[in-house]
Amino acid sequence: MRVADLIKNKGSSVVTLPSTATVTQLLETLDDHKIGAVVVLDEDTVVGIVSERDVVHHLRTGHEQTSPLSELMSTEVHSVTAGDDLVNLAATMTERRLRHLPVIEDGALKGIISIGDVVKARLDALEAERDHLEDYLRR
Repeated sequence: MRVADLIKNKGSSVVTLPSTATVTQLLETLDDHKIGAVVVLDEDTVVGIVSERDVVHHLRTGHEQTSPLSELMSTEVHSVTAGDDLVNLAATMTERRLRHLPVIEDGALKGIISIGDVVKARLDALEAERDHLEDYLRR
């Protein structure tokens, strides 16, 4: 299975905020959408990603909720393409301890993949394989 297959099934919608948005706005967005990370876009360009972990660290170190996202976002954004394989992607996410990866094609944001999406896709594939084997054995 490829990233494109997963995006086709889950959809390509991505919640984004500009780097000038505040931590308070980020918290509202995360809660409203029930998500764990937001891609930071300035002028349609991915400039960062910010997660719940980033917020916890930011607030714990005494920073304010009025701080702009540019102060806490990760600017080294690891991304994937539609053609990437989910098995390899799962290994990369585990090794690098990444829970969210934007899908970028030709410089444009096309979706986002979470570790939960990858786990669900893998479980669905295993279940389908099991069902197929059970059907085969019943014949």
